[in-house]
Amino acid sequence: MKTKFIVTIFAVLLTLLFSSCETKKEKHEESTTFLVTHPVKKDTSTTKDYVSQIHSIRHIELRALEKGYLKNIYVDEGQFVKQGQKMFQIMPNIYEAELSRANAELHVAEIELQNTQLLADGNVVSPNELAMAKAKLDKAKAEVALAQTHLGFTNVKAPFDGIMDHLEVREGSLLDEGELLTKLSDNSKMWVYFNVPEAEYLDYITSKEKGNKQKVSLLMANNKPFNQTGIVETIEGEFNNQTGNIAFRATFPNPDGILRHGETGSILMTAPYKDAIIIPQKATFEILDKTYVFVIDKNNTVMQKQISIAAELPHLFIVDKGLSENDTILLEGIRMVKNKEKIKTEMVNPTEVLSHLELYAE
Repeated sequence: MKTKFIVTIFAVLLTLLFSSCETKKEKHEESTTFLVTHPVKKDTSTTKDYVSQIHSIRHIELRALEKGYLKNIYVDEGQFVKQGQKMFQIMPNIYEAELSRANAELHVAEIELQNTQLLADGNVVSPNELAMAKAKLDKAKAEVALAQTHLGFTNVKAPFDGIMDHLEVREGSLLDEGELLTKLSDNSKMWVYFNVPEAEYLDYITSKEKGNKQKVSLLMANNKPFNQTGIVETIEGEFNNQTGNIAFRATFPNPDGILRHGETGSILMTAPYKDAIIIPQKATFEILDKTYVFVIDKNNTVMQKQISIAAELPHLFIVDKGLSENDTILLEGIRMVKNKEKIKTEMVNPTEVLSHLELYAE
C-alpha cells in the first residue's frame, strides 16, 4: 500500500509538471509576434547574362591564286594592314613571260588587221576575211587581259583594312593554287553571338520593344565591362533542336581594337517588367521544386500558397502568378508556423522592407 501511494504521488507530480510546461509553451507561442508585409507593385527590370562568342565583322582566309614559289612576304603576324597593301608575292617569272607572249600575239593581230583592212578597201578580200582578222585581234586582246590577271594574282594584296593572323607559309615555299597563306580580320566592328532559350525568345519577340533595337552590354573574360554598347541586330532563322536555343547577334563598335576574333564573354541584356509584383526571397520556401509563401488572411490565419517566379533580382523575386499587391505575406518566422495556424502579426511597411534588401532596379 505504501509503495502504491508513492507511485501515485509521483504520477501526479509528473502530470502537473508536463501540464505546466505545455501551458508555458502555449503562452510563449501566443506571445510571439510575426512580421508581415505586402508585395510591392512597381516597374522594374532584370539583367540576364548569356555566354557569347565574339567574331570579327569580316574574317577571311587569304589563299594563293596561282601556283609557284613564294618570293616575298611584306607583312608580319598581328600587323595592321591597309586595304590594297601588298602582303605576299609569288615568283612572277612565268606569268611575266606569258604576258610578253600575249602582247606579241596582240601586235601580230593588229598588223594582220591593218593589212586585211587595206585589201578589203580595194575589194581584194571578202568582208568575211576582214571580220576574221578583227576577231583574231579581239582574241589577242583577251589573252593579254588574261595574262595580266594571272600576273596580278602573283601579288597578294589586302582586300580591306584589318589585322593579320598567323603566317601559314614561309618565303621560298612552293605553293599550290588555293593554298592558305594567312587570315585577315576586320575588327572595326564585332559580331557577338549568344544563345537565347525559347521562352525568353518568345518574350522578346512579342514585347512592345521588338521594333526598337535592343541595347546590350558585354562582360569580357576578365569580368570587366566592355567600354562600348552593342545592339541586337539579327536573330537566326531556326532553333537548335538539341539545346532548344536560338542564336542572337549583337554588333559592337570596336574603335580601340580591344576585341579580337574568337574571344568569349557574356552578353548582359536588360528585360523590363511593368507593374511587377515583387517580394523578398526570404519570404518564400520550396517544396518539391515548387515555390510557396505563407499568406495571412483577415483572421490572422496562415495559409500556404503556391506562386510562380518570373525573374530574380538580388534578394527579391518577381512573382508571375499567385499574389497581388493587396495580399499579406509572412516575412519572417517561416519555420515557426504551420498551415492554417492562427498567429499574432505586426505589419512592416513594404517600402521599408525593400530598402533593407539592397534593391538594384529602377
